[in-house]
Amino acid sequence: MQDASRGGTEQPARQPLAGWGRRPVLDCRLVPLHTAEDAQQQLAGANTLIARGNGRAYGDAALNETLTLSTLGMDRMQRFDAATGLLSCEAGILLADIIATFAPRGWFPPVVPGTRFVTVGGMIAADVHGKNHHCDGSFGSHVQSLVLLTGDGEVRRCSRTENVALFHATQGGMGLTGIILAATFRLTRIETAFLETETTATQNLAEAMSLFEAEQAAGEDAWPYSVAWLDCLGSGSRRGRCVLSRGRFAPAAALPSRSAPLEAAAARPLRPPWEVLAPFLRQGPMRQFNHLHYALAARQRPQSKPKSPALARFEPFFFPLDRLRSWNLAYGARGFVQHQSVLPQAASGAGIAALLREMEKAGRHALLAVLKLFGAGSDAPMSFPMPGFTLALDFPMRRETPALLDALDAVVHDHGGRVYLAKDAHLAPHRLRQGYPRLDDFRAVRAEVGSDGKFASALSRRLGL
Repeated sequence: MQDASRGGTEQPARQPLAGWGRRPVLDCRLVPLHTAEDAQQQLAGANTLIARGNGRAYGDAALNETLTLSTLGMDRMQRFDAATGLLSCEAGILLADIIATFAPRGWFPPVVPGTRFVTVGGMIAADVHGKNHHCDGSFGSHVQSLVLLTGDGEVRRCSRTENVALFHATQGGMGLTGIILAATFRLTRIETAFLETETTATQNLAEAMSLFEAEQAAGEDAWPYSVAWLDCLGSGSRRGRCVLSRGRFAPAAALPSRSAPLEAAAARPLRPPWEVLAPFLRQGPMRQFNHLHYALAARQRPQSKPKSPALARFEPFFFPLDRLRSWNLAYGARGFVQHQSVLPQAASGAGIAALLREMEKAGRHALLAVLKLFGAGSDAPMSFPMPGFTLALDFPMRRETPALLDALDAVVHDHGGRVYLAKDAHLAPHRLRQGYPRLDDFRAVRAEVGSDGKFASALSRRLGL
């Protein structure tokens, strides 16, 4: 479905909109914003609305049929302090533009999700996490301040010392506290645009989880970035086997002497013929692909003599799917859903095993599964990460998919976990409170600034937020 994009129409036309999963599709009135004054004008004349960044929330979080405001026109960088790394920018700027501007100068965002094509406002609203959560927390942990237009028409500066409760409620609040207009956060110094990486194939889920936990316990000696691909299609002893990838930004001394350490040379995106390839993205062919992928990684299992880390540019490590333009079309015309949950660390082994069993019972396995370990949570009441393992599962939308999602949600609920609202398009309202026990705190903050009811989305209505 159509995303809001730069250079789009200025007319408040109604058009079909969806999230990245391409369902649900709603007929929304879409209006672009270019300034804070635009946002104030639209707020004054609306009974209900929601802000939308680049449409990369997977489900229904950035959809309001009455009024959806695109922030992509608010994409200016305002200030940068080269001594501290503090960057101030408008909320509609893409992460890709920040990286393209600052990586060649030796700076990188402190936390990045799995795609560059998200806005700063969207990153705050979803409190995105990356492969370094066990070391560095979520993106919100690095935000110094933000500027928010709330439901009562006030523009408020929020930080850890000013409008503190509103500051935390906005992180992970899915746009329901107001329109994020601008933000200030700290970039991280890098010497090169390359990572030292290490890949390890594990024979089962328990081995992968043990390696994650060993990294977390290593403290300053840990690899700062780690993620695992999990084979959901394997059976018997193959079930739950993983390929664990770890990385850290390489120092300049690790590169060949004549290389340009910060030179930008990103590969051009590909546009595969998804309509031709879609039939191959099914369980049978994917099972063979998974077997090959694991076999190649297994050849690199540690030998008696330690191997030097491999060097790779940061793009394929952090953003592997960005190379494939419009990869969400690969799942077919009915779209897809991603079920991402986090389980408390003590319950993660049993909980993930139960999730794999539910897929086995349904005969519907995730075609893509990603496992990560979270560190400590934050003060944000609606932030998704908490200490434990998170598993993200992609499913093509089929007639039987909602029943499978119900079963997976029940497992998460029974093991004390929660579902990521930025990926969700299915969760039932009665499962929300257990996963987010500070829900009443969030509602109270919204009500205090007049945002309760004013800012609403298909997600908030479905969940009774």
